[in-house]
Amino acid sequence: MPGSGFGRRGFVLAGGVAVFARNATAAPPPGEMIPRRAFFSALDYGATTVSPDGSRIAYLGPLDGIQNVWVAPLSDPKAGKALSKATDRDVMNGFCWVGDSRHIAFCRDKGGDENWQTFSVDVESGEIKELSPGPGVRSFVQEVSPRFPGDLLIGDNQRDKRFFDLYRVNAATGERTLAFKNDEFVRLYTNSQFHVLYGLRYRSGGGVDIVKTFGPGAGSVFRSIGIDERYTTELAGISDDDKQLYWFDAKGRDSAAVLGQALPDGEPRILVDNRSADFNQLVVDPVTRRPIAAALTYTRRRWYSLDPAAAPDMDRQQASIDGDIVKFNLSDDRANWIVYAEPSAKPGRYFHYRRSDRTTTPLFSSRVALDGTKLVKMEPVVIPTRGDLRLVSYLTRGVGLDVGQPGPLVILVHDGPWARDYPDFSATHQWLANRGYNVLSVNYRGSIGLGKKIANAGDGEWADKMQSDLLDAFEWATNERIAQELRVAICGTGYGGYSALIGAGVTPDRFACAISLGGMTNLVAYAEKIPEYWKPSLPSLRVRLGADGSSEAGRTFLASRSPLSYVDRVKCPVLIGHGANNVRVPIAQSDEYVAALQKRKAFVTYATFADEGHALGRVQNRVAFAAATEAFLAQYLGGQAEPLGDAFTGSSIEFRTGRGLIKGLG
Repeated sequence: MPGSGFGRRGFVLAGGVAVFARNATAAPPPGEMIPRRAFFSALDYGATTVSPDGSRIAYLGPLDGIQNVWVAPLSDPKAGKALSKATDRDVMNGFCWVGDSRHIAFCRDKGGDENWQTFSVDVESGEIKELSPGPGVRSFVQEVSPRFPGDLLIGDNQRDKRFFDLYRVNAATGERTLAFKNDEFVRLYTNSQFHVLYGLRYRSGGGVDIVKTFGPGAGSVFRSIGIDERYTTELAGISDDDKQLYWFDAKGRDSAAVLGQALPDGEPRILVDNRSADFNQLVVDPVTRRPIAAALTYTRRRWYSLDPAAAPDMDRQQASIDGDIVKFNLSDDRANWIVYAEPSAKPGRYFHYRRSDRTTTPLFSSRVALDGTKLVKMEPVVIPTRGDLRLVSYLTRGVGLDVGQPGPLVILVHDGPWARDYPDFSATHQWLANRGYNVLSVNYRGSIGLGKKIANAGDGEWADKMQSDLLDAFEWATNERIAQELRVAICGTGYGGYSALIGAGVTPDRFACAISLGGMTNLVAYAEKIPEYWKPSLPSLRVRLGADGSSEAGRTFLASRSPLSYVDRVKCPVLIGHGANNVRVPIAQSDEYVAALQKRKAFVTYATFADEGHALGRVQNRVAFAAATEAFLAQYLGGQAEPLGDAFTGSSIEFRTGRGLIKGLG
């Protein structure tokens, strides 16, 4: 058994005997309740990019309520037209311009199965072409290049579900030619000439080798990276002339710097370093592919210029734009930049920077319905742990709750766990704050982007020290008069849902309620039933989990870290959601856990979605689970809840048990 220790952005996107004593009775906070649809509907403008020739922009926006790919002239950005025609679920962020500026490539899956099929669309005619096989085949865009303006490299796993071959595909005709047959690498690194220069493969201990695959020395190991540096060291780019490699590299330091390395055998040299966090964003010139700027995020995101010619442009934008610059992209001639920034307590904004006259022009807001509403500033806080770690975290105070006034708290645990929370706009934070809750997201050990020490400190610590970090954050919030001790919920998706269920079972008296969306409940089954394309990285997963299921000792260890082993100790009410097509965490995990709770007559509400996977990709389903979540939290924490209304209309939500346990759900 673990010790007493044990999404933020996408919790809804991307989840006893003590029950009656904990039913909340606090009055709802003052302030206007913002409709939940304003937070969870499709973005009005998202993932905006400029075409290579600088004449157009493409973005994600709603068509009949479903997020699709749109295009507009850069000179008239509001004159957009929809290109993709998705009617079932949102087109997500995986789209890009092809080099000819006439085609856009985008990906879609079916029912959340994560088998992304790639398509192209002609921005002039609207014709859509399949560029990869489907269904049941996972694909992605590997490379586009101005050297081959009508073509792109696409990876797919039709031949072998474990590995992805590369095909050169014509965007207009869909004609495909095999470019690289892949039987061993989990990642391929290509140049602008569509050559595969390196491949990454796992070693038995969880580290990786980067292997040369092209030219002299093909087949030899170019660089070995130990598992202790796996999350901080990465090949980040190759210059157009193949003379330079660019790395995020933490060799000899805790956090990743940006390094350049001259080929064929030059020593890496530091381009920019800051020991506070890992550099993990690199913007390169679209043609030369040499770095323009790099960013890291400790508590806030910070950009560093790497190209002296672009430094004045970066300075002008950071001086003229309200809020943190999150990302930007450029036309091939660098004359036009599209910049995305997030002001404090406002939805993100897009801007057009024109280099010729050094002007920055506002384009649009990402969520128009939230403009002018009362949102709350997200505050970065650094929380000490019972050990020597300091956890970068983010707090949003509930509407109507003043500093020093304790209130109900929702701890949102990010998925991954090998990811992190950022200071970016969070619809989930703002929605819960509007309902009167303080909201806290914690970068617990195992989170990445904050150096090797924190990333590797999570190895083997599921349900133990990783959970202790959340308990330390709980205690901090109580001591700082943020949380009322008996009015704290723990919630999350994936690993975050797993953590919520561990909290309910291992520390049953700490939390008033728990919410899991697609959370793991049985780590033995989780380690055995990973997707085929994850299997080459299994050596790393074994180290991170602390064991695998190949031995009795390993199975015993994983069982000791599984929520299912503590189901008899759960006292608080639990809300569980799960997509039927979840390939990362099969729905059988929640089925088994809920059945165990029902057997002991615990308070559990279980909602499933027949047309979803790990995340909720349909607007109707996001809104439906948000409605169930806020009614659940209102009952057990005492915040506001918008009446149900038509929240379930058009959703596949099915309550397999416990709908009647939540007031207001009918």
